[in-house]
Amino acid sequence: MVFGKPASSSKRFQAFDLLATLIAVVNRDGSVLFANAALEDVLGTSRRTLEGSSFGACFNEPQVLQTALDGASANDFATLRYEAFLRRVNHDMMPVQITLAQSDKVGELIIELSPLDQQVKQDREERLLDQAQANKELIRNLAHEIKNPLGGIRGAAQLLQMEVESRDLIEYTQVIIHEADRLQSLVDRLLAPHRRPHVVGDVNIHEVCERVRSVILAEFPRDLHIERDFDVSIPEFRGDREQLIQATLNIVHNAAQALSERRAAGDAQITLKTRIARQVIFNKQWYRLALELHVIDNGPGVPSAIKDRIFYPLVSGREGGTGLGLTLAQTFVQQHHGVIECDSVPGRTDFKLLIPLP
Repeated sequence: MVFGKPASSSKRFQAFDLLATLIAVVNRDGSVLFANAALEDVLGTSRRTLEGSSFGACFNEPQVLQTALDGASANDFATLRYEAFLRRVNHDMMPVQITLAQSDKVGELIIELSPLDQQVKQDREERLLDQAQANKELIRNLAHEIKNPLGGIRGAAQLLQMEVESRDLIEYTQVIIHEADRLQSLVDRLLAPHRRPHVVGDVNIHEVCERVRSVILAEFPRDLHIERDFDVSIPEFRGDREQLIQATLNIVHNAAQALSERRAAGDAQITLKTRIARQVIFNKQWYRLALELHVIDNGPGVPSAIKDRIFYPLVSGREGGTGLGLTLAQTFVQQHHGVIECDSVPGRTDFKLLIPLP
């Protein structure tokens, strides 16, 4: 049963439109009586659409809200607070704290939603910084524990190969040499960002995107669409062009490979989107302006088992992957005082590169 909205409701609740806080007034069954302007903006849905609908549908776990409403209606509590994920029209999930209180009218409840984005974002960035430091320690250990012994193993195998005459034994020594070379290449790739000097020059982010786009379309010429959504007003900035090309290429290439099923179906799409962010905080610093480069794909999303570890070395969601692409991308962007963030749900994955602008 859905309760109707009294004609006077808009006038009764119009003061809520003056608040920056997200406010909804609902019936005991969860149907929306009123949504203030701030909530409209965040959800990307009009008030007229929301009113009369089930507010629980706006959350990832509707039954939790209904349980809270039932408890409030039964006078089990006067006020209740809990955390949930608000589902927006573009499928983003916004973490919020919900405060639920009874109205002065029977059967009517007021829901206040406080976004937790900033705190969650700061916690995530702190984890990324700690993770970057852990990566450096891991790389140093790899260089010490693997690189030097590999040289001895390869050299011994070469000497052994010169002494043996059996073709079977030579094949064994060749396997040893090949695998030693493969591990050496892996270690070299891990060490690459720390060995190569940071070459600074003027960077046009759209030239970077076009270079990456051309490389990817050369590999996937017929079954992948790469859309441009550029803000051409973004100025040039000082940076290492080749590092930024490699960072972006690693992310876009991962996206293209994740779209294998979509490519087979003929609707695989990657969007390269650039914007200017104003008054932003990341890496514990405040910046007046920052570049936002989004790499958005319509693939299956990042596997939940590795979602919190995708920037760690050797972590891959793809069979046969080395797990180095995102690690190197994050390292290159951090060398520009930036950060890479990832929001992923099935059907939409968004990797966002944030880099300070002058």
